[in-house]
Amino acid sequence: MEPVKFNYSGLMCPVFSAFANDSKRTIRFDVIDKYAAWLKQKGVNGVLVNGTTGEGVCQRIDERMRSLEEWLKACRKYDLKCMVHIGGTAVANVYDLAEHAEQSGVDAVLCLPELFFKPQCEEDLVDYLKKVAEHCPTRPLFYYHFPAFSKVNLWMPRVCDLAEKEIPTFGGIKFSNSDLNEGTACLKAGRKVFLGSNTVFCGALALGFDSAILVSLNVFPELGQAVYAAVQENRWKDAQAAQEELTRRFNACGTALKTEFNRVNSEFDCGPSRKPLLNLNKN
Repeated sequence: MEPVKFNYSGLMCPVFSAFANDSKRTIRFDVIDKYAAWLKQKGVNGVLVNGTTGEGVCQRIDERMRSLEEWLKACRKYDLKCMVHIGGTAVANVYDLAEHAEQSGVDAVLCLPELFFKPQCEEDLVDYLKKVAEHCPTRPLFYYHFPAFSKVNLWMPRVCDLAEKEIPTFGGIKFSNSDLNEGTACLKAGRKVFLGSNTVFCGALALGFDSAILVSLNVFPELGQAVYAAVQENRWKDAQAAQEELTRRFNACGTALKTEFNRVNSEFDCGPSRKPLLNLNKN
């Protein structure tokens, strides 16, 4: 089968996972349909499932697979694009999640690097991603660059160049870093670079980014959309003002964005977080 294309541009929301307030923090899959409908109503057209925001690395692989399946039902119902994160676990489980993603027909796959035997050079990382891609051979594969957490801080322009030569399905990266010098060096026709940093969104758009995956879209989606629209329409003062408000509110939440989401959303909530991420639910 030929690899599928992922031509999505614009804003994508990394969704929270909903947990019950019990001792096991049982996943509440019943929230997903309401969540998808709410995002669509707010003007969001794409989601990232099981990312760091979704606490994917705190879940068993059967839970991650079920989450993707339920989100795909909702995404097809409400016409949302769906990307799934498969990394952050033992390599054998990454392969299992990649195979499940392939079978599910998800729109795109996102993957962290190996987190224990960390790649020491760009070639190491590309070799790892190439092996992952073999298990989801038709799904567009994106690398998740989040050096503050992964502690893998290789030069992304070179990673992208090498990956495009070695991996037929390589689509680009999620760039969760504020170094826009490195980020803009990754930009290239036919390559998608999703910004993952909320506080430099306006600057990134001004430098050529056209897409972002922003956790703030869960809590104040109107601000990210205001920045995006103002830049597209060359209303730079409006864009700057919207970015300043986005940054202020984002920083005010600190690590408690899930708590804030639960507070402002009157229709449903996503409950507490799982260990070791309990700080995501503190005031």
